[in-house]
Amino acid sequence: MNKLIIIMGVSGCGKTTVGEALAKALALPFYDADDYHPKANIEKMRSGTSLTDIDRRPWLEILAKNLVTWKSDGGAVLACSALKEDYRNQLQQYEKVNWVYLAGDFKTIHHRMKHRAHFMKANMLQSQFDTLEPPNYGIQLQVSLPVREMVHKITDILSYA
Repeated sequence: MNKLIIIMGVSGCGKTTVGEALAKALALPFYDADDYHPKANIEKMRSGTSLTDIDRRPWLEILAKNLVTWKSDGGAVLACSALKEDYRNQLQQYEKVNWVYLAGDFKTIHHRMKHRAHFMKANMLQSQFDTLEPPNYGIQLQVSLPVREMVHKITDILSYA
């Protein structure tokens, strides 16, 4: 399989959990976009300050270039918020991407975030929802579904893509 799959959505929606399970099911490597943030971005988020589009641009460029490498290596699953259409366009500027959007309501995701350790704090979730431009393409799944069911739906759909 030579596929690039990006699991997207707001912080706390389950991108990493679903992405890791999907990567395992497809025997592809999994990458978390958070691991590619410059240190300044991480410190900014830790301090409770939301990133700007300017902050995100170099990070998105790094990821877009890595997608080229990962595709040539046979494909990959990437967990990345990709909240705006512009961000998604930047990510797929060099390679076609299969998008999976994990959609959920604020209350459910906020509850999840309060019960995890992550540099993105629960009080910053509203800024993610304010920024979010939900895609009208790709695979769209509700975060309330069990992970196993999400992975099954994604693999079924991608097997026909």
